[in-house]
This record gives sequence, structure tokens and C-alpha cells, in this order.
Amino acid sequence: MVLIRSIDVSPSMVNCSCAWASNYQQLSALYHCPYTGAVITRTATLDGFKEDESHTVAFMKESLSSLNSYGYSPHPLRDYLVWIREFLGERPSPKPFIISITESSAERLSEMLVAIQQFRASNSTWRSRIAVEFNSSCPNIKDHPPPSYHLPSLKPYLDVFAKAFQDDSTLTIGLKLPPYIIATQFRDVIECISSYTRNDSGNPTNPIAYFTCTNTLGNSLVFADQTPTPDAKTDMSPFAVPPGLGGLAGEAIHALSLGNVYSFSRLLAESDDPAMREIVIIGAGGVTSPEAVQRMNRAGAKIVGCATLLGKEGVKAFEILSRNL
Repeated sequence: MVLIRSIDVSPSMVNCSCAWASNYQQLSALYHCPYTGAVITRTATLDGFKEDESHTVAFMKESLSSLNSYGYSPHPLRDYLVWIREFLGERPSPKPFIISITESSAERLSEMLVAIQQFRASNSTWRSRIAVEFNSSCPNIKDHPPPSYHLPSLKPYLDVFAKAFQDDSTLTIGLKLPPYIIATQFRDVIECISSYTRNDSGNPTNPIAYFTCTNTLGNSLVFADQTPTPDAKTDMSPFAVPPGLGGLAGEAIHALSLGNVYSFSRLLAESDDPAMREIVIIGAGGVTSPEAVQRMNRAGAKIVGCATLLGKEGVKAFEILSRNL
């Protein structure tokens, strides 16, 4: 069991926000799976993302890795609230939902948070059953680079979350981060998040309760002949996904993701800000085996998430990851 503020994640394994957590059927399978401690939705926007045939995924034949060109969920936030209401209305279950959200502006993100907060307030038990995660790191949105790579662009969104947390300290907020590669990037993120710590009543608190490390690695290229079924793809394009470039995931980024988890866990533990030392890390990136789960834990992750294995195996992925743990 791992507590992220009031959210109880037990067992300490989750899906990542991804294409395989998009619709009602997928969320139902994740919710009813005994090996998941929480369900994270695919990243929703206020009105839904316009998805077409260029948004897809390819698995690689040499390793359990993937390249995707997906954007956000085609389902708007209101659909997820309807579905979650139905799930939480079933037999009593402690399993929480984490609603992954993003928007093109801080104003529209604020609208989403208002809707989520009204939803949480509609049932007294849901305040500890519903959290939010800000996806600040999708690399596949044209003309909208991930704000987590440019902190001045991230701060207006963080301001929205800080205001929501100030109004309601029961709100559990997570931040899904991209893979970083330079030491100063990690320190800059820590400094940025720490600037939101408040010392009301002598109890330092920060609006951010957890980091998810990491999202996919953008600007990655895989050719069609690197996939299990190259012939069908090469007739149309030499690339594994139609745009050519996409977000790399799975075993190909495992070492990098471990490094991100390790770097953030050390900086958080060493922080002079006691509120920062309370931030939990969800480790993701190349979690395709029980051994990978253990490596994430050793690097500093309290909770472990997966996406590529989920896409490959369905919810059986979590049974596979739980073996011998």
C-alpha cells in the first residue's frame, strides 16, 4: 500500500495514461483487475482531441518497445466523469481513479478542474477516490511542445493547480514528466515545484503530490522493417508510424527512465523543503517484467506504472509484472 495524500494505491502498481486506457471497456478492465491499485485515464481535454489514422502505435520486433504518434484522448472530460461515476457507484471498492488532463491554455485547464472538483464534491467519499494528473509532457502535439521542457511555459498551468489546491487541500495532484537528460534540468524542475510550497499554519505543503517519471521520448524514429509486420507498412510508408517521428516507449527507454526516477528521488530526499520530501514517484518506462518493477523500486519509485506491456498483453500485463514480487 502506498498513500499519495488521501489516495490509497494498493497494490502499488498502475497503468500509465495511454491509448489503452481510453474507453469505457478498457477502463472497466483496468478497474476490475486485482493487480492494479489505481486506474489512470488516458489524457483528456475539455472537448476531446481530434484523432485520425496518423495517430497510431507500432511495436518493435527486437525488443518489447513501442513507438506511438498518439495525441490525447478523443473522448472529452465529460465522458470520463460519466464512466467514473458508474464505476464508483458499483459495489464498494477502495480503488481510486486518477484523471489525466491537459489543455492548450491555463484558462481551459481551469475549466476542467472546476468540473472535476464539482464531481468530487458530489459524493463525500470521492474526495479520496479521485485524483488528477497533469500531462505536461506529450511529445506528439504539433506546434505545442511539452511545457515541462520549458518551465516558463509550465508555470501558468502550475498556477492553476496551486489555486485549486489552495481552495481544496484534499485534491491530490500529480505531474507527468518527460525524460530529462541533463542534470540542471532535474534541479530546475525541483526548484520550480518547490516555489509553490506554502507554510500556512506552520505546516509546509506543496500542491504537487507525485511525479510520474517518465513519459515517452519524443522525436524518435523507427522504420517499418523494425516492426513484426514490415511488408504491410512499407507499401505505404518506410516508417513504423505515419508521421515518421513519435514517442519511444518500452524497453528502449528503460535505462533513461530509471535514471530519471533515481535523479528525482535523490533530489527530493535531499531537498531543504520538507514538502518536497513528501512527493511520491510513480516509475514508468520499460516496465515489462517483474525484474523491471524491482529496478524501478530500487531507483526510488514507490509505485510502478506500465503502458507498452499493457498495449501488448492487455490487463494480463499486471499479473505478469506481479509474479514473484
